[in-house]
Amino acid sequence: MDTDPRDSEFLAHAIAEARIGRAEGGVPIGGALVVDGEVVAVGHNRRVQQNSAIRHGETDALENAGRLPASVYRRATMYTTLSPCDMCTGAILLYGIPRVVMGENRTFVGGEDYLRSRGVEVINLDSQECVDLMDEFIAAHPEVWNEDIGEE
Repeated sequence: MDTDPRDSEFLAHAIAEARIGRAEGGVPIGGALVVDGEVVAVGHNRRVQQNSAIRHGETDALENAGRLPASVYRRATMYTTLSPCDMCTGAILLYGIPRVVMGENRTFVGGEDYLRSRGVEVINLDSQECVDLMDEFIAAHPEVWNEDIGEE
């Protein structure tokens, strides 16, 4: 697993989105879809804001990217502030995104092993900033967090 010198720069886009989501009263998880070294789209968890069942950071970024040819997804990297949940893992696999760079997996471990088993390169930058965002949110809103990850 090779980190790209620009991984931290691209993750910063996802972190900025997570902060926007938190400011809107939502879960602070952000995503950025990068293709050929260019940010194609960003997004953040909007489940609370839009009363949505599926608007996580990664799926919001995919939605904001709009329809793209399969060949574009195959050159993409998904940057996300948190380990992708099963739903976001499925979206990454569905579109054939070959690389995922996450901010952290200390607060939540999603489908990383499944992604790897399907040939996706998964890199964890272990960002303290991402950990702090989630720790603060989970402490303040455990019921919203549990709902977001499908727990009681």
